[in-house]
Amino acid sequence: MTSPMVMEASAVAAFRSVMLRVQQAAERSGTKPDRVRVVAVSKTKPISMIRQLYDAGHRCFGENYVQEIVEKAPQLPQDIQWHFIGHLQSNKAKTLLSGVPNLAMVEGVDNQKVANNLDRMVSTLGRNRLRVLVQVNTSGEESKSGVDPSSCVDLAKHVKLSCPNLEFSGLMTIGMPDYTSTPQNFQTLSNCRTEVCKALEMDEEQCELSMGMSGDFELAL
Repeated sequence: MTSPMVMEASAVAAFRSVMLRVQQAAERSGTKPDRVRVVAVSKTKPISMIRQLYDAGHRCFGENYVQEIVEKAPQLPQDIQWHFIGHLQSNKAKTLLSGVPNLAMVEGVDNQKVANNLDRMVSTLGRNRLRVLVQVNTSGEESKSGVDPSSCVDLAKHVKLSCPNLEFSGLMTIGMPDYTSTPQNFQTLSNCRTEVCKALEMDEEQCELSMGMSGDFELAL
């Protein structure tokens, strides 16, 4: 039998191991480790475990479900930087933004309707501009959310030019669960960034890429 305390200690140890691997992978690629943001995806995980990682120094957490994040966020410190990851139903924008005042980013704007709803709700609630990433379906799966790579420039332009309450911050992708689409996903997203930055006259360093999961984040770096 494993006690909750042992499970939580194990989670912290695993977190520290991941952060070390991130540092090593960044150094191998010639990237400064402090330029890499690790989002600890806490979906289905209890408040106690999130708090353990918070106490260990981590501040950036991600959730995939609106109901889950609006329940957790008020129970945890306000300096947590919450990321909503993946497809967001446009009718859930109000619930998400009003329920999570410290929402730092939406990683998953995949159509103009979602962008417009977020933009309108940010204005209505009087929030500061919300950072968003455009989700790109780099694996070509019909079941996967995200715009086709050929459409990412148009959606990025819409966010940048037509949504004054949103801050276009970059692109994100979620590959196949078995990682068989790695590293093609990453190369495709990198190519999309080049096209988007050229169209928007942005420096590529100002356009974030959110990619890589538990099994391939080192390749992403």
